[in-house]
Amino acid sequence: GRTVTVVANEPQVVTVRLGQLERALSNLVDNALKFCPTTQPVEIVVNGKRIDVVDHGSGISDADKPLVFDRFYRSAATRALPGSGLGLAIVKQFATDHNATVAVSDTSGGGATVTITFA
Repeated sequence: GRTVTVVANEPQVVTVRLGQLERALSNLVDNALKFCPTTQPVEIVVNGKRIDVVDHGSGISDADKPLVFDRFYRSAATRALPGSGLGLAIVKQFATDHNATVAVSDTSGGGATVTITFA
């Protein structure tokens, strides 16, 4: 019952293991849907060699941002929710395996944006 939009602006060709990319994007979209209780869509935006997964939920605290890609890390705000703390660690491993970077930032107006940038 939720909308996920995909926008591609001048996409570039990158070489990746397709299964790993699918898993990483699936983890990001699942997290965005889980932590974004609004009816606003989750967005996947491709700009060149950069992929942003954008939600408009409560966001991630500045204290948690450096830790969210660590295996098994769960912020105090999410410990009561289902999950193992591995989803973003899998995204980080995908980025490392493909000479890419991954980062989290605030979405304008509220929420979180996770960005994978390929070299």
